[in-house]
Amino acid sequence: MAAEPPLREPAPAKINLYLHVTGKRPDGYHLLDSLVVFANTGDRLEAASADTMTLDYLGPFADDLPEPESNLVMRAARELAQHFGITRGAHLTLFKNLPVASGIGGGSADAAAALRALIRLWHLDPEDGRIGKLALSLGADVPVCLMTRPAVIRGIGEDLQLLTSFPELPLVLINPGTAVSTPAVFKARSGNFSTAFDWPGDVPDPDGVVDALAQTGNDLQAPAISQAPAIGSVLEVLGEQRGIRLQRMSGSGATCFGIFESEEAAHAAAHEITALHPDWWVQAASVYSA
Repeated sequence: MAAEPPLREPAPAKINLYLHVTGKRPDGYHLLDSLVVFANTGDRLEAASADTMTLDYLGPFADDLPEPESNLVMRAARELAQHFGITRGAHLTLFKNLPVASGIGGGSADAAAALRALIRLWHLDPEDGRIGKLALSLGADVPVCLMTRPAVIRGIGEDLQLLTSFPELPLVLINPGTAVSTPAVFKARSGNFSTAFDWPGDVPDPDGVVDALAQTGNDLQAPAISQAPAIGSVLEVLGEQRGIRLQRMSGSGATCFGIFESEEAAHAAAHEITALHPDWWVQAASVYSA
C-alpha cells in the first residue's frame, strides 16, 4: 500500500503595512498597533505521518536556520501534541524560501503553518480554543499568521480585527542580506509611544489603502536603520523606481516593501533592482486580496 502524500501548507510572507509602538507592559512586552497582510510568496511546510517528530530543511535559506530541535516549528508541533494528548509523531519538511530574521514573519508563519498542517494530519478541531492560546504563547505574530488574513493587530498580538475585504497590492520585497535583532531594534527605539491609528475598516481599492497608509508609519524603521544602515539604502532605491506609491520597512526589519501602481511596474522594478544589487534578495509579489 502506497504511503499517503504529505499535507502541504503555505507559510506566506507577513507584511506590516504600518507598525506603531503604543506602550510597554510591566513584563517588558511592547504593545503594538499594526496592519498585517500576507503576500503570495513565502515558505512551505509539509507534514506526513510518522512514529516520531522530526523536521528537515530544504530551500535556498535552509542553511541559515538553527538546529531543528530549536526551531519554533518543532516547539509548535510538540506543544500541540501535548495539549491534545497526541502520542504519534509527524515528519515535517520546511522549504525555506524567505530570508531568516527578516521582519516578514518567517519563523512565526512557519510555526503557524505547522499548526495548520498538524491539525489536519491529526484530525483536530481547528476551532478549539486551546489552539489560539497556544499560538499566542509561541509568539505575538503567530495568531495572525495562523489566520493568514488581513488584520489590524493590537496589544501583544492577541487583539485581532480581521478585515473582510482588502484589495490586491502589487509589491516588491527587498532584503539586503542583513539579519536584524528584534530586541536590539526595540532597545534602540527612543521617544514617546505612538497612538493607535483608526484604520478605516474594509478599504476596497489600492488608492484608499495608500492614502490611509500615508497617515501612518513604522516606529521601528529609524531604530532599525541605526542598527543596519543598508535598510536606508533599500528604501532609497525603492523610492527611485517608476510607479512606486509607497515604500516602508516591514516589522523590525530588515525586509522593506514597495507598493507599486501596477504588477508590470513592480516586476520591472524588481528586475532593475536585481541587476543593480545582485546580492540583495528581491521578489515581486502581491498582497492576498480578501
